[in-house]
Amino acid sequence: MSRLPIIIDTDPGQDDAAALWLALAHRDRLDLTFVATVAGNVGLDLTTANALRILDAAERPDMPVHRGADRPLVYDLEIADYISGPDGLAGAGLPLSSRAAHEEHAVDALIAALRAAPAPGLTLCPLGPLTNLALAFRLAPELLPRVERIVTMGGAIGLGNVTPAAEFNVYVDPHAAAIVYGCGRPIVMFGLGVTLQALASHDQIARFRDLGRCGRSLHGMLTRPRPGGFGTDGHPMHDLCVIAWLLWPELFSGRDCFVDVECAAGPQRGRTTIDWNGRTRRAPNAHVIATVEARDLFERVLEAFARLP
Repeated sequence: MSRLPIIIDTDPGQDDAAALWLALAHRDRLDLTFVATVAGNVGLDLTTANALRILDAAERPDMPVHRGADRPLVYDLEIADYISGPDGLAGAGLPLSSRAAHEEHAVDALIAALRAAPAPGLTLCPLGPLTNLALAFRLAPELLPRVERIVTMGGAIGLGNVTPAAEFNVYVDPHAAAIVYGCGRPIVMFGLGVTLQALASHDQIARFRDLGRCGRSLHGMLTRPRPGGFGTDGHPMHDLCVIAWLLWPELFSGRDCFVDVECAAGPQRGRTTIDWNGRTRRAPNAHVIATVEARDLFERVLEAFARLP
């Protein structure tokens, strides 16, 4: 079986760490070209340092990390350190890396990778705000045919998590999201409606503790005290769903829809209006995932983590 070439664009973040580790655990199926970082959960310096820490934990010092955009296209940056902790990886227990990110900017690296890819060639996996992708698409629109698909975590079919209307990743940079959703390439969307179903139960979380360095680190992040309790039966792993879909699409279901992004300032900023029932009769621009078989998903994730250091 040939490996699927992918690029992960991320703002680690604990569920970003889980997604990266899942991709690295399946090197037999996923060819991770490089990791791009963007400001989101925390600022760019920390998201970049965190990507390096995560890769070191998986014993992948060879994997290039490229620093990307340090702010959204239009709005001031708003971060979510109240969720992920001051450094973005609270509870992980990972040391700082001794290596540095690649000198080439993530947007330039994306453009170069697309230029070198066949048409279509690369699957892009953005796990945070879509700023890097939007900049690359605006700077080199002729390379869009080299994008096989974009599989992204962001948006919501119902209520948001940072405002009543908006999910965090789209809220942070709605203009970038609007560019990406208007790019004309196939998009698979993982919004809150499905990722909040991706609950690792308490017994599954406990089993990560015995699976090596990466498993212990994930266990530490999932079991640390969290603001407001976040009381659920387990813990949703939003970004992990992106990589899981590439590996096990049979665990998910959804439908093609038109997705509109609200960019204006105000209470609707970052809202993704998803035409689930085709009322507007506009051509779909995304395959919106709606359900996941969560128990089976995390059993497979546990098997994958057993391969990691």
